[in-house]
Amino acid sequence: MPDKSNFPALFKELKSLLQKYEFRLTVTVNKTDAYSLDGGFSEKFKRMIFFGSVQIKKNYVSYYLMPVYMFPELLQSVSAELKKRMQGKSCFNFTAADAQLFRELAQLTKKGFDKFKQEKLLVKS
Repeated sequence: MPDKSNFPALFKELKSLLQKYEFRLTVTVNKTDAYSLDGGFSEKFKRMIFFGSVQIKKNYVSYYLMPVYMFPELLQSVSAELKKRMQGKSCFNFTAADAQLFRELAQLTKKGFDKFKQEKLLVKS
């Protein structure tokens, strides 16, 4: 059974990985247990494009990163250790902090942000 008492600190650490991109994305949720960012409006999909979020769940803290779903080639260089944390195509679950995996997740988030920028899916220029 995971130690849920560390979930708020874990949430805060994962949230900081996304907060770096607030300047070009839109914060849609900012609570003590959920934080979410959207990109810009997509003509192709006729809606705002979700970028990522962090949420405290019952048994883990989830980090969602939509660019890896939209552009699966971003996952080509991801370590086996980080892939083990994946649930579905764009969600990474954690029950404890892991500095190495968080550094890798930060790099993956930057690649996702850069891809959104390249594809003109950001809100602000």
